[in-house]
Amino acid sequence: MSKKFDIFDILVGKPEDPDYGNKPVIIQGITGNFGSVHTRLMREYGTNIVAGVTPNKGGQSFEGIPVFDSVKDASKNFNVRISGIFVPAQFFLAAVKDAVNSGIKLLVAIPEHVPIRDAMEALDYAQTNGARILGPNTPGVIVPKINKIGIMPSQPFIKGNTAVFSRSGTLMYEVSFHLSKAGIGQRIALGIGGDPINGTNLIEAFDLISDRDEVDSVVVVGEIGGDAEESLVEYIEKTGFNIPVVAYVAGRSAPKEKRMGHAGAIIYGNYGSAESKISSFSRVNITVAKRPAEIPSILKKLMK
Repeated sequence: MSKKFDIFDILVGKPEDPDYGNKPVIIQGITGNFGSVHTRLMREYGTNIVAGVTPNKGGQSFEGIPVFDSVKDASKNFNVRISGIFVPAQFFLAAVKDAVNSGIKLLVAIPEHVPIRDAMEALDYAQTNGARILGPNTPGVIVPKINKIGIMPSQPFIKGNTAVFSRSGTLMYEVSFHLSKAGIGQRIALGIGGDPINGTNLIEAFDLISDRDEVDSVVVVGEIGGDAEESLVEYIEKTGFNIPVVAYVAGRSAPKEKRMGHAGAIIYGNYGSAESKISSFSRVNITVAKRPAEIPSILKKLMK
């Protein structure tokens, strides 16, 4: 994309916007068991869900939210740029194309085990049309006290100026809880996603908040498998990214060549190992916490 993607403009807006801090959201798969539960929780948090999409259920409503057969139909009634995707994995690609074709710019993709070919095609389709995907297999994204699109609980998060980027959903919650308990609020917390293909990787997540005055620090939660953290370090070296960063790497004691949890969390030899990632972070003087509970004290020292 030639123009830098402004995720805060999408999620929050500008002060002059009539819907500033109350951006409308569409939920694809709203009538499914998973989509319906989390639609309720997102609404309770304050997310402005204006419409839902479930094929062949157009004309119905879900707890007062109108349901349409497609995002195309919903977009005729609402000017929306955010979609939460809760459809089964086999329908993910079609859901992405429907959303992108209808002007959606941020797609928060919850389903896991999306076929790799479908994920790659969806990512290419979104990028070609100036849209961004978070996930698939992401817990979502939250701007505390403003907008929550995803399955994360609301309790761990408080408003602040730290960005939390995590490859693990549950660790995103745990790390944010420890930060909040220590009085360190979050400007944004974003789940990268546990499937092998990520619509937004760690480098792209860092790029989203670079040069943002309202973000004064970053916590990155990595895990074994792949080279996401090593690539991030190269990005930090090349760009001179200079706000405080603290890291945590999950899976230090995991046995090699055995898949652990996420589809991407597998290591071969030293490739993708915790040692490789920790060594890379040390190269750019990023402290790696041994436990999530250590992160706030490390960050506070860096912020002095």
